[in-house]
Amino acid sequence: MKKSIKTDIIALIAVTSAAFFMALNTKTFVNTGGLYPGGITSLTILIQRICDMTIHTVPPFSVINISLNIVPVYIGFRYIGKKFTLYSCVMIILNSIFTDMIPSYTITEDVLLISIFGGIINGLTISACLNAGTTSGGTDFISIFLSERNGIDSFNIILGFNAVILCVAGFLFGWDKALYSILFQYASTMVIKALYKKFQQSTFFIVTNKPEEVCSGIYSVSKHGATILEGEGSFEHCERNVVYSVVSAAQSKKVVKAVKAADSAAFVNEVKTQKVSGRFYFPKEN
Repeated sequence: MKKSIKTDIIALIAVTSAAFFMALNTKTFVNTGGLYPGGITSLTILIQRICDMTIHTVPPFSVINISLNIVPVYIGFRYIGKKFTLYSCVMIILNSIFTDMIPSYTITEDVLLISIFGGIINGLTISACLNAGTTSGGTDFISIFLSERNGIDSFNIILGFNAVILCVAGFLFGWDKALYSILFQYASTMVIKALYKKFQQSTFFIVTNKPEEVCSGIYSVSKHGATILEGEGSFEHCERNVVYSVVSAAQSKKVVKAVKAADSAAFVNEVKTQKVSGRFYFPKEN
């Protein structure tokens, strides 16, 4: 019970902080550079700029952003998890309100610097949400849904959606802004890939004299099984057991700790997995 409350508090703090810094990023770097940060936020900003160009009125960010998130939120509640989606709704609403409240401010007018550092901040805020068991909303819901259904890292699939927005934005407002937005989104994606590893896998080869205990330790922290291979040490020519297991990269530190607790003398080799095929356990969101 206490652990659940602590997790909820951490998630709320992460969501609130991420919402504020994402809004701040929008009103400083994104607006100054005339960029499009990706996802539903890009579409919201594009609609605002089109309205400003055609009817000389800028509708509130919150009205457009919340409306565009209705379908992704439905996907979240229906297929991903209710608590996960509820926290994401808090993120969407807070981010929308903060974006309307925070005044625009220019930190630098160098669009290259804006693209790089704005993208890094955007990636950090999204990663903070994902690692706290929630999301920033919009296309993140669709990406997570595809990742859980297909068992792959699907963030790159969303690039197709972003490409359409950038093409429209480039045609209407200039291709230089669209091209700089690609740098922004690339920096953001690289940060997310580095910090959010749920849909990445690590392969472990563990040489141990206590294979059963090591297998139990791996399962206790990751809910993944393992295969025990029999081998022979090339130096001493004595029997050795090798435990082979594939786990989520986000669990790798816990796995190493569990292995060392089971056998402090175990030799652990962790390898980044490019792709897995077959049944692989992915814990569902709440």
